[in-house]
Amino acid sequence: MKVTIIYDNTAYKKELKADWGFSCLVEAFNRKILFDTGTDGNILLSNMKKLGIQPKDIQDIFISHYHFDHTGGLSMFLSVNNKVTLWSPPSFDESVNAKKIIKVNKPMKLYEGIYSTGELEGIEQSLCIQTKKGIVVIVGCSHPKIDHILQTASQFGRVYGIIGGLHGNPPEPLKNLDLICATHCTQYKSKIKSLYPEKYIEGGAGKIIEIE
Repeated sequence: MKVTIIYDNTAYKKELKADWGFSCLVEAFNRKILFDTGTDGNILLSNMKKLGIQPKDIQDIFISHYHFDHTGGLSMFLSVNNKVTLWSPPSFDESVNAKKIIKVNKPMKLYEGIYSTGELEGIEQSLCIQTKKGIVVIVGCSHPKIDHILQTASQFGRVYGIIGGLHGNPPEPLKNLDLICATHCTQYKSKIKSLYPEKYIEGGAGKIIEIE
């Protein structure tokens, strides 16, 4: 599994633009999935170009939740590639020009080794990827409590790590994870880093995380 952060509040690579929002490319099981689309389509596509990511190679878009900082770049992305399957929570009701739209209201298998928690607490779904080390959970903002997300994800296997925005969640529920990459809206980033230094990975636009 390979995760490339495209859009984040900070930039890991100085040539990329940082902006409030989140998006990453998830490559696993021969699928290329765009997870969320950030706030601004121009920044999204510019950062993708600088990272050598071709929009037309992406097969799926996974929308975690309906907030503007995760869906703002969607229409512009679809203007260059609308031949995608869009996996969205039921609360996202925007009309979009995608080849296929699937609403995910409960935990389900998307493809072999790729799952969704389904929409939790009426707001957000998370993407779960199977690896040899366990399940890696990709989150948008973690508006549902981390405990709820991790518990739901655990039905697909032992949860190994988490990547994405953790909002105002306390760090304690992360203690049993082996990998933590806190991005975007995470309020307790410095505390998480100090509590779990051996597990913590810095995020930022341009950061690449590979897990067998």
